[in-house]
Amino acid sequence: MGDWGTTRLRLFRLDGEDVVARLSGPGALEGDAEAALAERLDLWKAEGPLSEVVLCGMAGAPGALVAAGYAACPADAAQWLSSRARLEVAGIPVSVLPGLSCKDSEGVPEVMRGEEAQVFGALALHPELGSGEHLIALPGTHCKWVSVVNGTIVGFRTHPTGELFALLAGQSTLTGPEKLPDGTAGEGTFDEGFARGLDRCEDSLTGALFEARAARMLDGRSKDWSRGYISGLLIGGEVSAQVPTGIPVVLIGDPALSALYDRALAARGCTSRKIDGDAAVLAGLAIAKGQKA
Repeated sequence: MGDWGTTRLRLFRLDGEDVVARLSGPGALEGDAEAALAERLDLWKAEGPLSEVVLCGMAGAPGALVAAGYAACPADAAQWLSSRARLEVAGIPVSVLPGLSCKDSEGVPEVMRGEEAQVFGALALHPELGSGEHLIALPGTHCKWVSVVNGTIVGFRTHPTGELFALLAGQSTLTGPEKLPDGTAGEGTFDEGFARGLDRCEDSLTGALFEARAARMLDGRSKDWSRGYISGLLIGGEVSAQVPTGIPVVLIGDPALSALYDRALAARGCTSRKIDGDAAVLAGLAIAKGQKA
């Protein structure tokens, strides 16, 4: 089974329900996806037979392994799995799961690939989430905020916060060089900058962003402080736009990134419940493997 995203491939070899081996690889849109997958499957075939492979994520995007389309919301797990693309790679049957699509009341389009497997996996791991209404956030390059009602994904909204952070903190002039004009690295940690970003997250974003640079020039802040400040601005603004004060949120994803969202949620008086992203995606792929229709 595997989760094949824009930036990397994560393959899991299972013996029953136990993960016995893992492999990684390039993003689904980087070069020849079929050749990349075949190379990794050949490594495992040398260790013993493989019966099938189930993939979610960008493997199903146009130009990747095979176009898998989108299931329209509202969708429960059965509706999500009712259509999948199939092919054979390295002599092994491979099925690629579709993503999900929706439009809001004003007709704004949304799509996701891979996060739906994590959501349905989380519902399988924690059956109590299958009843009632829940707001689930999946931090990442493109953070998804998913509305779930009685086990059905009824809609979602995307914030490309991780991508914006990478561009602004890594390719813009806002964080500046490693050293200040006086030759020192400057003062302040990422966490301290993040806290300042949260303080300003409801200000105009374009105006607030420049403090990342000005604070280095005038206040002697470090590059790490500026990176934290940009992160706090972006994540805090996202949470402020998406979550009413005091609303509980389920966070699915990388623990370190989820911890930053947890801080932003706490600043709004919200509680959060955290679920490991790998555990969720494995549970979602297990559902798909069990329902081969």
